[in-house]
Amino acid sequence: MGPLSLLCSSSVALSPPPPPSPAQLRAAAAAAATPVPRASSVQRKLTSAALAGALSFGLLLSPPSIAAESSPAPTMRSEPPAVEYCREEEGEDGAAAVPERVTNEGIVEEAWSIVNESFLGTGRRSWSPEAWQRKKEDILSTSIPTRSKAHELIRRMLAGLGDPYTRFLSPDEGDEILTVNGDDIRGKSAVEVSSLLQGPNGTSVKIEVKHGNCGPVHSFEVQRQLVARTPVLYRLEDAENGMSIGYIRLKEFNALAIKDLVTAMKRLQEMGSSYFILDLRDNLGGLVQAGIEIAKLFLNEGETVTYTVGRDSQYQTTITAGAAPLVKDPVIVLVNNKTASASEIVASALHDNCRAVLVGERTFGKGLIQSVFELDDGSGVVVTIGKYATPNHMDINGNGIEPDYRSLPAWNEVNKHISQCKMLRQG
Repeated sequence: MGPLSLLCSSSVALSPPPPPSPAQLRAAAAAAATPVPRASSVQRKLTSAALAGALSFGLLLSPPSIAAESSPAPTMRSEPPAVEYCREEEGEDGAAAVPERVTNEGIVEEAWSIVNESFLGTGRRSWSPEAWQRKKEDILSTSIPTRSKAHELIRRMLAGLGDPYTRFLSPDEGDEILTVNGDDIRGKSAVEVSSLLQGPNGTSVKIEVKHGNCGPVHSFEVQRQLVARTPVLYRLEDAENGMSIGYIRLKEFNALAIKDLVTAMKRLQEMGSSYFILDLRDNLGGLVQAGIEIAKLFLNEGETVTYTVGRDSQYQTTITAGAAPLVKDPVIVLVNNKTASASEIVASALHDNCRAVLVGERTFGKGLIQSVFELDDGSGVVVTIGKYATPNHMDINGNGIEPDYRSLPAWNEVNKHISQCKMLRQG
């Protein structure tokens, strides 16, 4: 599953909203990660999470996510379920192969293999291939008489990793989209499917959805509705020395974040803003790709936004800005201990590239990347396969980002700090 990246308020309260509970924070932080495709014989199931920001209906149904503000759910017409559907693998000659019987031991070993190949330890508990091999031998040395026992063993096995974001999904937690308006979506990415689902507000789209492994196929006709509301609030403030300061509050990284932030910055510039305050306090993240694109708006071409780190080379990437910045004025970024995930990517990118100073509290420290893998019986596992590092190669996860100041500095101090940062980078 991939994230979907893609009007102004006259005023905004500077005081933060009521803080979420620790459970809400953990769930929201987990959902903010960007799933990354994995080259494997295990096919990832494309679930209705791909509909985020495109449609407003509740099929499932995937790992916990930050709920988008939405309008009332539209009327959805459902046709009687078709016969049970099993997706068969193709043989070498293109003919459908006979599905093999899935054993309880095989499901457990399949989950173990995915972790063995892709899991990136988070540092909270030591992990090694040797210890993981012993875990497999211990588990498979016992009898696994039922499928529920196999699933319970997988849950316990994953819990032993000490990573709260690596978890098991039962078959009931994985509705699978088969077709969109009659088009088979096998082999398409979540972003490609989301583009098929999206369309003019008020029009309809027909989808076929399979529930669980070899479950019934349901046909739905759903009216498209805009579900995301603007996460951007902004205003122009006058400082004591006559300077005009553009204040922007970004509440989350949803489907409208990029477009609305660009609108806010352009309007504030037209109104005479010469400095900017970007308020990321209590922003738990959301669509990571939206955060990456927003960070690029402040950076020079070629400057690093973030690094991704993983055991597999396909997860080791450098993400850079590809164009001139939209804003070159000095920036203050407000952060606190509920600034997480995509917000931390933005904050560290602006800070490490000497574009901003950070003010407030140490950030939350969520910088992991998860991917969803389907098992042969229709269940699945969500596995941490990578993490984000700052342009200065600092590990975000579990550490957070330390601010430069605890309280707002004078703007001449901001200019001095940014100038010193640039001098140090130049050597």
